[in-house]
This record gives sequence, C-alpha cells and structure tokens, in this order.
Amino acid sequence: MKGVVISVLVVLAMVQLMAEPARAITCDDVDRSLASCLPYLLAGGDPSNACCAGVKSLKDMTPGKADRQTACSCVKAAAIKYKNIKADAATALPDKCHVQMGIPISMSTNCNDVQ
Repeated sequence: MKGVVISVLVVLAMVQLMAEPARAITCDDVDRSLASCLPYLLAGGDPSNACCAGVKSLKDMTPGKADRQTACSCVKAAAIKYKNIKADAATALPDKCHVQMGIPISMSTNCNDVQ
C-alpha cells in the first residue's frame, strides 16, 4: 500500500510539472543574474565567483531560442545604461566563467540571429 501511495504522489508531481507552463525570461531576471558582474564589466580583471554563478544561472534560464533572444536584448539594453562597460570584458565573460552561453555578448550582436 505504501508503494502505491508513493507512486501516486510521484505521478501527481510529474503531472504538475508538465501542466505548469514555462515562464518566459524577463530583463529583471537577466539583470539580477548579472548584477554581481558589474564590477568586472566596468574594471576588467577576473569575474567574481558570484558573477560566474549568475552567468551559469542565466544559461540555465535560457534553454530555448526565444529565451536566448530575449536575454540578448536585455543584455544590450543594460549595456546602454552603463556607458563605461568594457566591451572586451563583456565579450570574454562567458569564457572566463567557463560557461557556454549560446548568447554572444556584444553590442553588435543582432539578437534576432541568436539561435
């Protein structure tokens, strides 16, 4: 009987996960993920562990093409707010954090082309 109850609970949890629609990423999500990277982006050097954790988190939040395109647009919008961001530091960020983003970090990126 105990095994049946556990099986039913597992099935209910799976149904809940499948029925819950995925939430689209927002610019607030992107900003929160990369906020700890601002010192690195302004001064260069090496990104902090918190920054790299944010980069990894952003990667995890962008599994689909539409999510990556949105994140790309959000990164570009944030870069416009902070005029002193070093473009080379921004471009190097994913590599320095050892994260394959799938989102090129550059003001010249056409976000519609991001796959």
